[in-house]
Amino acid sequence: MTLAPNVYDAEPIPEAARAEIDRLLQSGDLFRYTAPEDAPVALLETEFAALMGAKYALAVASCSAALFLSLKALNLPRDTKVLIPAFTFAAVPSAVVHAEGRPVLVDVKDNYRVDMEDFAAKLTGDVGAVIISHMRGHTSDMDAIMALCDSADIPVIEDAAHSLGTQWHGRKIGTIGKIGCFSFQSYKMLNAGEGGILITDDADLIARAVIMSGAYEHNWKKHKPPHGENSSDLAEAFARWQNRLPLYNTRLSNLSAAVIRPQIPELQRRVSDGLKNHDHVADLLNRSPWIDVPAPLAPETRAPDSIQFNLVGFSDEDTVAFQDAAKARGVSVQVFGMSQDNARAFWNWQFIDDQGPLPQTREMLMRACDTRLPVRLRKPELDFIAEALVAAAEDVKGAGLAYGT
Repeated sequence: MTLAPNVYDAEPIPEAARAEIDRLLQSGDLFRYTAPEDAPVALLETEFAALMGAKYALAVASCSAALFLSLKALNLPRDTKVLIPAFTFAAVPSAVVHAEGRPVLVDVKDNYRVDMEDFAAKLTGDVGAVIISHMRGHTSDMDAIMALCDSADIPVIEDAAHSLGTQWHGRKIGTIGKIGCFSFQSYKMLNAGEGGILITDDADLIARAVIMSGAYEHNWKKHKPPHGENSSDLAEAFARWQNRLPLYNTRLSNLSAAVIRPQIPELQRRVSDGLKNHDHVADLLNRSPWIDVPAPLAPETRAPDSIQFNLVGFSDEDTVAFQDAAKARGVSVQVFGMSQDNARAFWNWQFIDDQGPLPQTREMLMRACDTRLPVRLRKPELDFIAEALVAAAEDVKGAGLAYGT
């Protein structure tokens, strides 16, 4: 009997990290500002900015911290409305609340992407910023979003926690808006257990974010512009905001940076393997009349490490039965709207006063399934997962089809 693949473990940390981790443990030098320059966190920021083609990067404790600091760096008034997709993780509206803003949820279609008609209707004059969550790596229509936001002079923050390596018209996701935020949590392409990073080309924004991240006194001097760049804009911005901003202390440690840095050369291979794995499983699932894997938008090149699909023609009872049948066959499936207290179901964000009806998102979440596909999986393991899911759908719906009911 073939054993179900382990989809929970992340890829091992590259051996190259070990020497630097041992050095840090021997020295106890884990705080990013102890060294006068070139601390592991500072090197990570330089390398990540270069990877993304951005001028500046700031590594912090989580992607949530990056989103929070991005909003604070924009210097928005208290209670400013911030548009976010209704399909995202609870940490995103939480970051808005933490930054003293008001989340406004935008309806999402059954392909997991922002409904542009609802987006345009809610992009009113009292909106101060937009966060676009590329949820589970699914990119909304960034051409339409940026056209509307640029016309209204509203800044866009890209929540690219799930989208490192994804491209839009060949441009890296996270570099299209004013600020891009990424995650280093264990189930992301670069794994530090916890951690995040934000990127931008705006010197004033990065200066504000750096200081508020916890660069007390003059530790901001250890944050450098890219090699060869004119540093006067950055130095002037730091001087302008010295002692004028609160310190939220959301810094990343050198130990986390030492874990992340050796994984950067692995990123392109992981992206390529993840896309190949996803598309192989998607092709097998789409052969079932009961399962639909939404296609990417035309300009989008994905970098997935999981797969999402919709159950077609299923009742609530059918959906629960499908989860049970898949589990019995060795594959765990999360149905976002059917999992109790799921942090991705907007009705569980009871800290938001006005969620709105959001009918498309609600309907989608009740049938949208999520299964991990770690990039380390090989074809037999992928086939096992796909065959189990197709068979589980057949277990629930096939008998009815056979008898014509």
